[in-house]
Amino acid sequence: MVSRDEHRFHERLWPGAGLWAATVVFAVCVGVAVLPASPLVALLAAVVVLAVGVLLGLLTAPVVTVSEGTLRAGRARIPVHLLGELEVLDAVGTRAALGPDLDARAYVCLRGWIRTAVKVEVVDPRDPAPYWFVSTRRADELAAALVAARASTAD
Repeated sequence: MVSRDEHRFHERLWPGAGLWAATVVFAVCVGVAVLPASPLVALLAAVVVLAVGVLLGLLTAPVVTVSEGTLRAGRARIPVHLLGELEVLDAVGTRAALGPDLDARAYVCLRGWIRTAVKVEVVDPRDPAPYWFVSTRRADELAAALVAARASTAD
């Protein structure tokens, strides 16, 4: 059993409603395209395409967590004591940070349908990434969890 202190933040970056709707529309289009061959085959094809689309959406949704003194975003992880200044970005700030302000060396865990993010500096001199840019629907909560995790590791 994981205690509340061990999981300070947990979020799965599920695809947005638009991507789910596009998956359904694509499955229907496949079904309609196969319909002249056989209604049963068309239905089966649509169901298979829909199932594969949903499965891909679920399997490719990264998880962002702050637990046990570590920030995890997708497959990457970094101890919170190696993180410096952080910035909570709203939709406008996120768009600017991903445009001309983006450093190509940064670690980016991005989902385009999520409009807010947290940008956190990496203070490890051995790490080539100057900062992490992490999409999140709950940017304020992620920032608070990082601050709390750093405070508890400093004790």
